[in-house]
Amino acid sequence: MTTPSDRLLRRLEWQVVRRLEGRLQGAYRTVFRGTGIDFNSLREYTPEDDVRHIDWNVTARLDEPYVRQYTEDRDLTAWLVLDQSASMRFGAARHGKDSVLTELAVCLARLFTHGGNRVGAILYDNRLQRVIPARTSRTHVLHLTHEITRPTDARPDGSTTDLDAMLRLAATTVRRRSLVFVISDFIGDVDWEATLTRLGHRHEVVTIRVVDPMELDLPDLGLVLLEDAETGEQLLADTSDPLFQRRLRAEVDAREFAVNSAMRRAGVTSHLISTDQDLVEALVDMVRRSKRRRV
Repeated sequence: MTTPSDRLLRRLEWQVVRRLEGRLQGAYRTVFRGTGIDFNSLREYTPEDDVRHIDWNVTARLDEPYVRQYTEDRDLTAWLVLDQSASMRFGAARHGKDSVLTELAVCLARLFTHGGNRVGAILYDNRLQRVIPARTSRTHVLHLTHEITRPTDARPDGSTTDLDAMLRLAATTVRRRSLVFVISDFIGDVDWEATLTRLGHRHEVVTIRVVDPMELDLPDLGLVLLEDAETGEQLLADTSDPLFQRRLRAEVDAREFAVNSAMRRAGVTSHLISTDQDLVEALVDMVRRSKRRRV
């Protein structure tokens, strides 16, 4: 008898993973992996180099910028930092942000473990945090799938997600230099920039924002009751009111600017996936955009 987790993994292996491997032919690994793990040598800095790899001690001694070069291990450790807060449950039952996060996490785990690489996960909300140690094999991905799909407390707790605490937990959990995927809607206070920057100094960090189209552009639905999934605060709003739409647009634009600016200053690779996108196309686009950044 197959379990729901097994059925989900089998479906994604057929519908997403096989198509993705055929489209990318292994390119996802080398692109996401970045610069490597083990220190090899030093060389003079060139304008194309990532400033995060400057060795400041050597630069100070020689009065010229030098960068550290790395060689890649044959094996890779990837970590999935997954936001399971109440705001991630927004959207349709089968196409909500939590469903996209689950499918995205399972696909990434299966892709990396298929090549013998280790994958771990940190499941986070304000009430409960779970750490799944990094291992390999399909059986491990099945266990990870079961843990991700376990029911969580959906009741609002009166506070927004502490994203800074989520990133600090990742920094203390992931010791060995790794590839870290942070998957979240990043809804909450933008007080996590410094922690994300420090995480990026130690690891190769890829942030993936999962958004619902209605969060970016609320259509005219007439008079509706809006509720904050995390704080429980409710607001009766006339979505047909032009003033309401302008104020909402201004707030959305300000939030998008703040989040994107913080990620850019943190120096991490960032992507955005909408719940109405095809997952294969979204992942292929992520790899292509990452590849263009590294050329």
